[in-house]
This record gives sequence, structure tokens and C-alpha cells, in this order.
Amino acid sequence: MSFDDPDLSGCAALVQRADPDRFLATMAAPLSARVVLFPIYACNVEIARAPWVTKEPMIAEMRLQWWRDALEEIAAGGKARRHEVVSPLSRALDKAGAELLDKLVQARRWDIYSDPFEDAAHFEDYLQSTSSNLMLAAARALGPADEDVVRDFGYAAGLANYLCAIPALEQAKRVPLLDGRPEAVSGLAQNALIRLKRARANRARLSAPARSALLSGWTAGAILKQAASEPDRVLAGALGKSPFARKFGLMVRATSGRW
Repeated sequence: MSFDDPDLSGCAALVQRADPDRFLATMAAPLSARVVLFPIYACNVEIARAPWVTKEPMIAEMRLQWWRDALEEIAAGGKARRHEVVSPLSRALDKAGAELLDKLVQARRWDIYSDPFEDAAHFEDYLQSTSSNLMLAAARALGPADEDVVRDFGYAAGLANYLCAIPALEQAKRVPLLDGRPEAVSGLAQNALIRLKRARANRARLSAPARSALLSGWTAGAILKQAASEPDRVLAGALGKSPFARKFGLMVRATSGRW
């Protein structure tokens, strides 16, 4: 599979439009990693937006079920359906990777409805099934990767992205947090920083090729530190650094390999 493949080029273009941070992180990875990561990230784009492109829950459920069916075909190892994302995805994933993304699809059903999270375990499962499962599927597709390390880092990156999305979720009449008080938000961020530090302390447990999958979380540390020390920035939509600082940080992590 190479970028002469129009499906792969289409996946890259889709990620560039809909998920620019992951696009930048993937472009900072070796070419051999890009041909694996772009189909996986394009699949994530399609799944993540399925609950939001319609106001009809049944249609959203059908869209997510379509992806579950496609991933089941990939997991079965037979010929998957012809589709500009599914076709290259079927060459990037094994059975375990497809099953990880299937759990991601199931978790995205929460996005269809306005119900709050049931409890802390439900919120944890949502972040693990979406962010961590995506990162683990991508890392495994590139090379050996310790699941605990990836899940620690995936949770931290997922929470950072989720906190950035809080204003939009509230505008959409969702209840994004179990406890939205500043001290509770700060506590969430502090816990994620502990996991981030633990993951980085064990980065040697990931093979060099697999580390490219974790570049997508390069902004997590800065965002979580802001949320921990200034939680009011979450509701204000004021998390994050300047575009220059973000790109410079990505360059440093990509060249050093120290995600």
C-alpha cells in the first residue's frame, strides 16, 4: 500500500480536513507509519461524526452499525466491503485491531443521546474505548506495544481533547461531565497528568515503530496542566497554546521520539 493508492490519499485528505492535529502528527511520522495510520484515523473521523450528522437517533444508530458490520468483516479475515476507507483499513488492521475499533463504535453511541454519564466508571470507559482503543489499535498495527502504557497515555490524550470540546458539547445540550465544578475538573486533569507521567516513564515498553501512534497526543501535557491549574479555562474554551508553539512541540517530540 502506497500513496499512489487513491483510497489512501483520500483517507489522508479526510483526516486533514476533519482532524488536523492527527494529520500533522501523522505527517511527522515515517512514511511507513503514515500508510497505516491514515486509514485508521480516517475510520475514526467517520465513526466520530456519525452521531452528529443527523438529528434522528435511528439514522445515527444505523450509521454506527454500518461501521460495526465493516469491522466485523475485517476481523473475520475475509474480503471486506469495497469502500474508500474500509478497503485500506482492512489492510492495516488485524482481528484484534478491528475488535478494538468495534468497541470504539459502541462507545460512540453515547454521543447520539443527551443522557449524562452514569458514573465515573462510565466516563472512564468512554475515554478508554474511544481515545485509548484508537491509539492502541494504531500502535499495534505499527509494532509491539505494551497495552498498559498506551492506555495510560491514551486516557490522558483523550481527556485533554475532551476538555477542549466541553464548550461545544454544552452548546449541543449535552451533559459532558459528572461534576463540572472547577475543583472537580482540576482533579480530573491532575489524575490524567499522573497517567501521562507514568506512560512516559515506561516508553521503552513500546517498539520504535509503535511510538509514532502516540505522537497524536503531543499537546496533551500542556492542555492538562492548564486545566489542572486554571480549570475555568475549560468552560471558557481557552485551553491550548499558539499554533507556533504547538507545531514546535510536535517537531521536538517527533525528532526525539519522546512522545
